[in-house]
Amino acid sequence: MLSLSGGPTVYLACGVTDLRKSIDGLAAIVKYSFDLDVFSNSLFVFCNRDQDKLKILYWDHNGFWLYYRRLDKGRFKWPKQNSGPSAMAVSRRQLQWLLDGLALEQHKAHPEVLARIAI
Repeated sequence: MLSLSGGPTVYLACGVTDLRKSIDGLAAIVKYSFDLDVFSNSLFVFCNRDQDKLKILYWDHNGFWLYYRRLDKGRFKWPKQNSGPSAMAVSRRQLQWLLDGLALEQHKAHPEVLARIAI
C-alpha cells in the first residue's frame, strides 16, 4: 500500500494522460510539460480519460516507483485541465480523498488538527 505519511509533495497532472506511458514517458511529462524536478521528493499523479485508472510516479534514492490503481467500479473525481498541460499541488490529505472517491474540496470535512504543546 502506498504510504502517504512523511513529506513528499503531491502534484496532480490535471486533465487526461495517456497511461500507456511508463516511467520514462511520465518523467518526460513532469520535466518538459510541468517544468518540475522528477527527482525531487514528490509524488506525480496521472489519470486516464475514463477516470478509472491512476499512475503515481515517485523517485526513491536510486530508482523510480510506479504505482498503478484501477477501479472496478466508479471514477476518480479528477480536476479538469484549464489550458495547456498543468500540474496542481495538493496535500496528501486531498490525494487520499481522491483515492477514496471523493472530490478535492471537502467543504464538510473536519479541519486538520495539529498538536499544540502547552508551556
